[in-house]
Amino acid sequence: MIRSLWTAASGMSAQQLNLDSIANNIANVNTTSFKKGRADFQDLLYQTLRAPGASASAGQEIPVGIEVGLGTRPVSIYKIFSQGDFKQTSNPLDLVIEGEGFFAITLPNGDTAYTRAGDFKKDASGQVITGDGYALDPAITIPSDALTVTFGTDGTVSVTQAGQAEASEVGTIQLANFVNPAGLKSLGRNLYGETAASGPATTGTPGQSGLGTIAQGFLEMSNVDLVEEMVSMIVGQRAYEANSKVIKTSDDMLQQVNGLRP
Repeated sequence: MIRSLWTAASGMSAQQLNLDSIANNIANVNTTSFKKGRADFQDLLYQTLRAPGASASAGQEIPVGIEVGLGTRPVSIYKIFSQGDFKQTSNPLDLVIEGEGFFAITLPNGDTAYTRAGDFKKDASGQVITGDGYALDPAITIPSDALTVTFGTDGTVSVTQAGQAEASEVGTIQLANFVNPAGLKSLGRNLYGETAASGPATTGTPGQSGLGTIAQGFLEMSNVDLVEEMVSMIVGQRAYEANSKVIKTSDDMLQQVNGLRP
């Protein structure tokens, strides 16, 4: 009976973490290129009161044992990198990756971070940066007298300038990919960091080596399905209630035992 108190308590803690993950997904339903997380759990150790296969008598074995589970625990919050819907913006600096890959971003400390969010801007010198001022890697600088900016599907960046009949190329965007994107570290600000679990970044030209292509004037939206998250929230709430009722029932049984008289 005491076991059930701690077992149900572990279930309540698990559902609290599950709700935390769901809340983060719902909060970022309109965040550009946000990737939803899914809380995964596994059962805890089992207390074996009677081992299956043990000898019952000469020549006989116990077919099914008695193994009492001790609850659950979180094992991961798995990032799901499925493609989000595309939104047309007609902004020449809004880019979307159709397929696999990440934009590489240079952080102020010199480290490289990665993002799927292509809502880029220009700084005072014409360099292409994120909303937080982090430069695209490799760096792309758009001339101040550029009349138009064109990003090709293969990452080439071309501009037309006053007095020039043909467009000139000013740089090329490279994309990065990982063997295990779910192993990336979430840094916030739509950025991810490389880890030993994700494997090293492999960079290449968009449209080659399994990398996606680039489309200009579009943004990738969050891949959160609001209806799915609402259903998951209801299921989690009911599971939390059920575990709390187990604790109350166990407490009622203990109260009855304490009320017994010799």
